Amino acid sequence: MIEKEKQTDWRARLFDVIYHADTPAGKAFDIALISAILISVTVVMLDSVPSIYARYHDTLFMLEWCFTVLFTVEYGLRLICTRTPHRYALSFFGLIDLLAILPTYIGLLFEGTEYLLVLRSLRVLRIFRILRLMRFVGEADMLIRSLIASRHKISVFLLFMTTIVMIFGSLMYLIEGPEHGFTSIPESVYWAIITVTTVGYGDIAPQTPIGRALASIMVILGYAIIAVPTGILTAEIHKQSQKPLSRYPKDCAVCGHRPEESGARFCSQCGAELEVK
Repeated sequence: MIEKEKQTDWRARLFDVIYHADTPAGKAFDIALISAILISVTVVMLDSVPSIYARYHDTLFMLEWCFTVLFTVEYGLRLICTRTPHRYALSFFGLIDLLAILPTYIGLLFEGTEYLLVLRSLRVLRIFRILRLMRFVGEADMLIRSLIASRHKISVFLLFMTTIVMIFGSLMYLIEGPEHGFTSIPESVYWAIITVTTVGYGDIAPQTPIGRALASIMVILGYAIIAVPTGILTAEIHKQSQKPLSRYPKDCAVCGHRPEESGARFCSQCGAELEVK
């Protein structure tokens, strides 16, 4: 009985250090983890530079494995100290943590020069480590709540824009035709998206007067509508800033799920009790 209580107490202390940042040990753990994530991502980026790769490949390879082992231990500790390890493993942050370490181990399964290109592409997945920083950015809560609250308006706006680019793309296909680079309606819709967003790569351009007039309308329309999603999100951020922050619970410490309702007391993912900010 005493041994079981000691084990529970050990797991509880570990849980506080890993999942709570309001203690000195928790803050130190978070700072160390953030530093490791940033350095590991830097290592991946440097490894993609041919000149650096040719000169420091062995050093970068050793550092990569050091970080992989470190993140593997951290992932295992998170599973050990939670009440429901499977819920954390299947949560958003749990999957991100797994993606951060999985490619290195997958690389051990491949041998032969024919797989070298595949292994190089798998290394890009390690950039997912940077997404783990999201759990440490408390200021992003308001932005995420604003995006969730305005998702319906933004969805309607995106549906409207999809309709616009399909109509204008189809018209441009009829006006210009394959001889001017508009070989199909999907290709013309691609041109409409590039034009309405005012990106303008220039790989496809109208040649006829009517086509150029239509393109001008698209550019002006793009400048007019670019402020719509910005206005929607800004208005929602203003609303969220007026609400008392104490009403919003913290992210679930068990599975990392972000509550969408301000008055939620329990996590909708795993059922764990939520702490209020």
